[in-house]
Amino acid sequence: MSVLKAKLKEVLGAVLPITILVIIFHFTVTPLEPLSFKRFLLGAFSIIIGLSVFLLGVDLSITPIGQSMGKTIAKSNKIWIVVVAGLLLGFFICIAEPDLHILAGQVDYISAGKIGKNLLLVVVSAGVGLLIAFGFLRVLYNYPLHKSLAITYGIILLLALFSTPEFLAVAFDASGATTGALTVPFILALAAGISVLKKDIKSSEEDSFGLVGLASAGAIMAVLATGVLTNTGRLSGSLPAAEAVAGTVLSPFLQQLPVIAGEVSLALLPILVVFFLFQKISFKLSGRALRRIIFGLVFAFLGLLLFLTGVNAGFLDVGRVFGREIVAIGNKGYVVLMGFALGLLTVLAEPAVYVLMHQIEEVTSGYIKKSMVLIFLSIGVACAVALSMLRIMIPGIQLWHYLLPGYIIAMIMTCITPNLFVGIAFDAGGVASGPMTATFILAFANGVAAAMEGADVLTDGFGMIAMVAMAPLIALQILGFIYKIKSKKEGAESNDE
Repeated sequence: MSVLKAKLKEVLGAVLPITILVIIFHFTVTPLEPLSFKRFLLGAFSIIIGLSVFLLGVDLSITPIGQSMGKTIAKSNKIWIVVVAGLLLGFFICIAEPDLHILAGQVDYISAGKIGKNLLLVVVSAGVGLLIAFGFLRVLYNYPLHKSLAITYGIILLLALFSTPEFLAVAFDASGATTGALTVPFILALAAGISVLKKDIKSSEEDSFGLVGLASAGAIMAVLATGVLTNTGRLSGSLPAAEAVAGTVLSPFLQQLPVIAGEVSLALLPILVVFFLFQKISFKLSGRALRRIIFGLVFAFLGLLLFLTGVNAGFLDVGRVFGREIVAIGNKGYVVLMGFALGLLTVLAEPAVYVLMHQIEEVTSGYIKKSMVLIFLSIGVACAVALSMLRIMIPGIQLWHYLLPGYIIAMIMTCITPNLFVGIAFDAGGVASGPMTATFILAFANGVAAAMEGADVLTDGFGMIAMVAMAPLIALQILGFIYKIKSKKEGAESNDE
């Protein structure tokens, strides 16, 4: 119970800021309809309770399962087992990720089925599985992370040259949607399970991070390759006009509950099946440990169900309405300011952010403070969302105008930043773009694009998650460079003494 209270306190401090921001704007600049406002408040309550329970479930089940699987795969000492395990685990975990289902559904809807939901799910999951297998091999063969990332993003740059703007936006958004509340803790635990077997402690510490970043890159590569091979030509999309709010406060929650229950069940079922398969063949956990993991999976299911229901029934529509209403004010400065504020606060409510923060402190024995990582991460994401608002408002600015120089800077920084921070930065790129970002901020961007004259919802409304995913690569490597300078000064002072 004490652990749950601690989680609840942490989540409360994370979700309240964006809730207060929406309340302030409701009573000042963009008043919501009373029914929508009540649904938003109920959604916030559902998110707080759900996120707390989910994080407790992750600690009890997802993390230990991933670590045990990582150790078992590495102990096999057979390359084909490592590769096949990476492919299968990556594919099944990703294809069940609720965030990806949400994004794929939105793309399918806005593109009128020209970019189908099922096609996007399979293609992205295959790309993630391929890069996770590559990530396993990288750890086992001690291949440098910065070189692996350079090769991966070099291929992405080549594919991007032949891609259309809408496929470019969807590809980078998909990379963020694949690393949601379920996949991030599992992938991080897999990486920790494999890397802990290495005799070199420093190398093991560094290799605990980076796999999420590679998995995200796999999603980008797969979607871009699909766009080039299918050659669909230029696509466009639009949002229907806002409908009058009807029904009761609870009606959207009751409608979403069974749908999301099915998605969450689909998300956890592959992990459950694989876990029992490993338990029978390799794990041989005690009855007590087995019960603990089962209880943890139940908590994860209930928590994720409440969290995603709150997001979809309470936050998603409010995000679109805010986007439209902010544009209707007629002051573009408000749009940029709102984007910055949302980026700053929404990342604080991402469940996977806290999973990564805890692992950073644990792996580095408290040397890297999670508060510092969170500050740099929040500021970076806030700037990314603000810049995305400018892209929607100014037709001449395209997504690649941001992404190309951004990734070039990020890749150059990998050569001068400590390897540990390189892995943390690229993992954080996926972590920052989780459920809250993939729903609320993306909905806000779509609302802005739908209301902004000359903007296209498919080309301009998407790409937001891409910016959010790129920001941590630069922000956290800057933090790493600061730590590097700090370490050198401390070393010089100790030598003088």
